[in-house]
This record gives sequence, structure tokens and C-alpha cells, in this order.
Amino acid sequence: MKLRLLLTTVLSLLPVAAFAQNTPTADADALVNHMTLAEKVGQVQSAAPAIPRLNWPAYEWWNEGLHGVARAGYATVFPQAIGLAATWDTDLLHRVGDTISTEARAKFNAAGPKADHDRYMGLSIWSPNINIFRDPRWGRGQETYGEDPYLTGHMGVAFIQGIQGPDPAHPKAIATAKHFVVHSGPEAGRHSFDVDVSPYDLEATYTPAFRLAVTAGQVGSVMCSYNALHGTPVCADGDLLNGRLRRDWGFKGYVVSDCDAVDDMTRFHHYRADNAASAAAAVQAGTDLNCGGGGRYAYADLGNAVAQHLVSEGAVDQAARRVIAARARMGAFTANDPYADIGNERIDDPAARALALEAARKSIVLLKNRNNLLPLAPGTGLAVIGPNADALNVLEANYHGTAVQAFTPLAALRMAPGIGLISYAQGSALAEGVPVLVPETALRTGAGSGAEPGLTGDYFDNLDFSGEPKLTRTDRTVDFDWDKVPPAPGMDAHKYAVRWTGLLVPPGAGDYSLALRFDRCFDCLGHDAVRLYVDGRLVLDDPGTGKDADLTVPLHVDGKSPHRIRLEMVHGGQDQGIRLMWQAPADAQRDEAVAVARKAGAIVAFVGLSPDVEGEELGIVVPGFDGGDRTDLGLPQTQQQLLEAVAATGRPLVVVLMSGSAVALNWAQEHADAILAAWYPGERGGRAIAETLFGVNNPSGRLPVTFYRSVRDLPAFVDYAMTGRTYRYFEGAPLYPFGFGLSYTRFAYDGLALSTANLDAGQPLTVTATVRNVGDKAGDEVAQLYLTPPAGPLAPRRALAGFQRVHLEAGESRQVTFQVDPRDLSGVDAAGNRAVEEGRYQVFVGGGQPDYAAGVDKTLEIHSRQALPK
Repeated sequence: MKLRLLLTTVLSLLPVAAFAQNTPTADADALVNHMTLAEKVGQVQSAAPAIPRLNWPAYEWWNEGLHGVARAGYATVFPQAIGLAATWDTDLLHRVGDTISTEARAKFNAAGPKADHDRYMGLSIWSPNINIFRDPRWGRGQETYGEDPYLTGHMGVAFIQGIQGPDPAHPKAIATAKHFVVHSGPEAGRHSFDVDVSPYDLEATYTPAFRLAVTAGQVGSVMCSYNALHGTPVCADGDLLNGRLRRDWGFKGYVVSDCDAVDDMTRFHHYRADNAASAAAAVQAGTDLNCGGGGRYAYADLGNAVAQHLVSEGAVDQAARRVIAARARMGAFTANDPYADIGNERIDDPAARALALEAARKSIVLLKNRNNLLPLAPGTGLAVIGPNADALNVLEANYHGTAVQAFTPLAALRMAPGIGLISYAQGSALAEGVPVLVPETALRTGAGSGAEPGLTGDYFDNLDFSGEPKLTRTDRTVDFDWDKVPPAPGMDAHKYAVRWTGLLVPPGAGDYSLALRFDRCFDCLGHDAVRLYVDGRLVLDDPGTGKDADLTVPLHVDGKSPHRIRLEMVHGGQDQGIRLMWQAPADAQRDEAVAVARKAGAIVAFVGLSPDVEGEELGIVVPGFDGGDRTDLGLPQTQQQLLEAVAATGRPLVVVLMSGSAVALNWAQEHADAILAAWYPGERGGRAIAETLFGVNNPSGRLPVTFYRSVRDLPAFVDYAMTGRTYRYFEGAPLYPFGFGLSYTRFAYDGLALSTANLDAGQPLTVTATVRNVGDKAGDEVAQLYLTPPAGPLAPRRALAGFQRVHLEAGESRQVTFQVDPRDLSGVDAAGNRAVEEGRYQVFVGGGQPDYAAGVDKTLEIHSRQALPK
């Protein structure tokens, strides 16, 4: 203490420049003591301003890295988090996190450590999302690691440790576990929702992954969620933040609010009368950093809160110390940066691309394979159909970066060696009332014999189409993600214009609508201008003043005759890309797909969902979808009718589900020959799917969620009680159970052994078993350990307590070993108290859950009782 006081006194006498240069270890107390209240208030807001007198640059804390550095230009785009979870591979998650932080460092270093850093260019990564995917209707469930606390916690720890690196004193970046806590929809009410969660469910389901992220992952940041618990907004809940998080779990990092959550406390929760009072309550409870947007930085009123004696300046000091200490650990105040040599050449480098492909391969789950149709025989001619066969957004998902190079499944299949003729038809819309990409089959560069599928794109390096184009090329579709990147090499990412010309060739007569969709940035200062001409007539002219992400034009056609089309886009705003979309007559689309299917050796149907219909607070209300959430679990009717129509041709049917959540494929399970779940698979996802269809990749993913048969199997979406949800509490028969996944080979288990059959409560348990590849192909197996506790009114049916992914050649065997600690053997009572309880337990090790997979089991007797801390 005397040393710190002396340091503070000395620093206060130094010139400002000397102060800035003599803080390599950044004693946060000394730094804060040298700041004014206004400066401290500025530093606890996510857009922290520069402090010129201290030579501190501005720093925007907000950065995203859910499955790759997001919204900051080029980055490696890995499978969406739910796909990463399907790998059940903690080593893979660690390497993914490591790659993400490497690319974040490259972007940070490109600006220079002493330069101002804008949003998405910093080292504070607001990932992973370790909320429990308790209900498949939640649109943001795709961002999570699934429905199980154990799987979520261990995958989250691996990702966090990969992001942060091996040295806590000098993290490569800081991960953020979010959204703490009990947050999983509905999206429509998330800013004001009050969760009445039981003490049992809070302890048994909603907090374990966060506890593991803190105690095992040593996560540097935690984000408090929008919702309230029992009337108290989480960001103002001192029992949770200062109590559970810091006191009970020993959290040493900083807490950041979800964006605008403190402002929500005033506007929607009505917890306090104004933002000064809400900010005071949040700081007092332990929320250190305020994320805001659109001018709603509630912590800007902290100075007023101190003046009104709503909160002490000491509490503000504590928040400032935590965030400044984090900046110091990331190297903001020192020239000795161990990561200073990471440059842009590390972004999407060959190793990162290989890792993205590995992740995509391992994420694919084989759900059905009747008569071993898959892998397809070499040379098989394919009819590729479905709205997800050739769409970039189902590769990239939400919270994504811009892929340097991404191949859709259609493009990847065309490039794969040894495949027969590929024919393609879109076949249907994604869902009723939802525009889908205008496919290449409906576009032609011209009318002559040399015309190609697609449109001719003329790219100009100015905003008025003057002079000769910088580049002219054929674009198969207008489907581009140009977020902070140029449309072509050598062009300016911030100033260009594009003109697409050619023919629109409809599949049949009827009423169409054309739509232009833009990925709008947050808090944009301006949007791109567009003009659309059909048959020489200007049908849409938008100068970029609107806020709508979709611009729609009706179009009636009498037949299949082509129509001239010209689309002009002027990128003078901040939009992040453009898609030319349509709604076409369902019969015409379906008939086109049936005609293609009749000529093929097999049909591969790419169906499912997309980030256009499931996601964060979306402005969509159509049958089956509401505001980003789902109201039905079934495949949308337009796609279901497509599957039935092509199946009637009698050709073998392979269904590839691309989605961020479980879809009730009841008809497909009965009628299709094979089914793959490919999730939103990232930049290399198309190649991974093609490799899996033809046997280059043996599918090895396992489901991180339960696939229910109907929404009627579930309790109300707004009910956060876990009764009747997830494999742990669901009493019905699932379509596909949690942990399920087939292979092109077969595995068997034997030799299960326990370190003891009679365990004293509080002691760990060691479990071993032998897994054998009894098939004729090499493959990966995910050995899973489940505990079935003694029956009780609150006890889960079973619970995952260990998993290991192993690669086995044909005929190879290997012993797997699980260390089960007392917490994973414990249960929770109605008051939320955790303990290892005496009684008889079943220990099962196999390729999935008991009742659904081959495996071996033994009985374990636990003697006495051992209480455990929260």
C-alpha cells in the first residue's frame, strides 16, 4: 500500500508525456488516481475517447469474434457456433479461438497500437455466447454451443483459452462470456423481459457454463444480459455480479453491459427514472463498461449521478480500474508487445483456411443413410436443388467477417473431381413471403449463343460511372458481401459503382417481385444508392436515404420470355453488400426442379433456414417466423412441397439441412434416402459438404441439440423452466436425440471400468472404456459418458459428464479415459443448493445417449453426501 501511494505521488508530479511513457505495467490504481471524473466516465463507455494529455488513443471496446473476426473486412469465416459445437472437439475450438485472436491482432496492429481504434478493430472480443439453447425457437440459438451445460462449458473454455492465449498477464485478446445470465429469447421482448427462474434451474442449467468459463477458462470479461431476474435487471443485480460472479467464483475481469442494456433499464424495465440513476445502479452492482449505440450511452450520465450522490466516485473508480487494467494487459501502455509482429498476412492464411475446412468437415452430422446410399458412387450425376444450394449468407451466418474466398455447395460440387453431370434448379423459396436469391438459371449475360449464366458486371472506381470500367466480369448471381472490402482487387473499398446488365429469364408465367437486399451497418451515416431497370424502364430509384434493408418491385410476366435488366449500385455510403432477390411463382420453380431431377442419377436437396429468417431481432413476420424467432419447427411449407415433388421422380434423395437450429424433418426421415445436417458451415462449408457426399470426408459430427418432432412437444417459449426441455428433462421421443450422429463406419464399446464401484461423496471418479472401429472405413467417433442419477422429482433423466473425440482406422481400438470430478457427479435441490448425493447411479459410455447408441454401462454407488459451493 505504501509503495502504491508513493507511486501515485510520483506520477502526479511527472509531466504528462512522462506519465504516458512510464506505465508499462499500467498500475490501474495509479492511472485512475491521475484522471479526472470526466475522463474516468469516458473510459467506462465502449467508445472510450482519447485523453490527449495522457497520450492515450481512443479505443472502441466493441469487437465480435463468434466464429471469426466479424464486421471488420476480410477474416476467416468458420462454421457458426452451433456447427462448431457439433464437432464436440475442444482442441479444434481452442485452435479456432487462437486463429480469431491472431486475426484480431493483425487488424489492431495494422492501425498501430498508439492509434485510435474504431469499432471491430480492437482486442476485446465479445464472444463466446454460452447461453443454453433451451428452445429451438430462439433465433440466436445458432450462436451458442447447444443445449447442454457440460458441453457448452467445456467448448466455451477451449474457445476462451484459444482467444486469450497462454499468458494471463499479456492476453492476445480478451474473450467475453455472454450473456450472463438466463437469456435465450424470445427476441421480441428481450429488452424488457423479466425471467422468473427457479433456484434449481438457475444452478442446474443456466449458470454452470459461466462458472466454468470463469474458474477454468479464466475469462477476462463477462457481458450482462438485457433481461431481468425476479424484477431486477441483470446489469443492476449485485447479487449476481458482485456476489455470484466475483465473490463466489473469483472473477477478476470486467463486466460489460449488452449494448444499450443500461439504457433499457430506464426505457423498458422502468427500473429507474433516468439514465443517471440506471447508470448508478449498474456501476454499484458491478457493471464496469457500458456498451451503447445510437447515442444511448447511459454511462455518459455518471458524472450527474455522482453529483446527485446516487453513486460514489469511488465506485466509478473501481469500474475504471478494471477496464483500464484490461487495456494494460492487452498492451495499450507498453512498447513490449509480444504480439506486435502479427501482420495482415496472417488473415485467412493457408493454415486458417485449412482449419476452417477441418471445422466444417467435423461439424457435419449424418442423420440418416438408408441402404448406405452415401457416400455416392463416383461419376453419379446430380440434380442440385433447393434455396440453400447457392447462397453466400448460409455459409457466413450472422456475426460474420467477409470471406476472402467462399464456395457455395453448388460451386464446390462443380469443382469436385470425379463427379458426374451437375444440373441445378432453385426449386422453391426459403419460406412463404421471404425473398430468395435470383438464381443463375434465371440470369443471362445476353441473348446470343455465347451468353453465359449470370449478369455482366462493370466495375467503376468512381461514383458516376464515368470513363471505362476498372473491371468487367460475369457474375453468376448478385450476392456479395463487401463489408469494408473492395469489390475487386485494386479498387477502393469506400468508393465504387457497379452496373450489372443482362437478361432475366423467368421459369414460367405469373406474378413475381424483385427485391434488393442490403446488409445495413449499425449506426450508418449513409446508405448506397441503387437504380433498377426492367426492359429499359426505371422501376426502382433509391438515393440511399431510406433505412429499409429490402427494396421490392412487383413484376408480372406472361411466359418464359427474357426481360432486359440493368442494376446500378453506387457505393458512397456504408452498406456492406448487395443481393438481387426475388419471389417467384411456386409452381414454376417446383416444375423446373422436377424436370432437372428426372434426368439425374441422384437428387441433393439443400434446404433449411437462413440468417434471413432466424437471428437477432429481425424485422420479419411470416408463417413459421416472428422477429428472428420461429413459431414452428417444421421445414417451411414451400421447401416441404419441393421435397415431395422431386421425391416423386423416384430418384434417390439426399437432404442436406443447412440451418442454425433443429428442424423437424419428419417427412424426410421417413422418405428421404439420406440426411445430413451441415449447419451454417463457413467459408469452406461447400467443399466439406461435397467431400462428405462422395466419401472423401467421413461424417463425424454429433448433435449438440435435440431435434423434436413438433413444436407441440415443447412448453411455452416464454417459460424458462427446464421441465420438458432438452434431453435432460424431455420425456417424449425425439426425432434425433442430443449426441446423435451416424458414420460411414461402425463403432463398438467394451471393457468399461470404474476406479471404484463404491465412491465416497466428494471424491473424483475415473472411467475407462475401449472403443473399436468395427467397420471397413477410417472414421472419428465421439465417445460420450452419461450419468443417470437416482430418480427424484427434480433429477434429470441423464446428464453428460464427459466426451472424447477419437480417430480410428478400420479395425483399430483405443482406450478412452474420463476424469469425472465431484461437481459433475452432483445434483441440485429445489433451493438451488448443489451437493453430491448418495445413491445408485448408472454410468454409460457409448456413441450417444443410452437407449439411442451402442455402449456399455455399470452401476456406481455413492456413499454419504457432500455439499458443494455454488
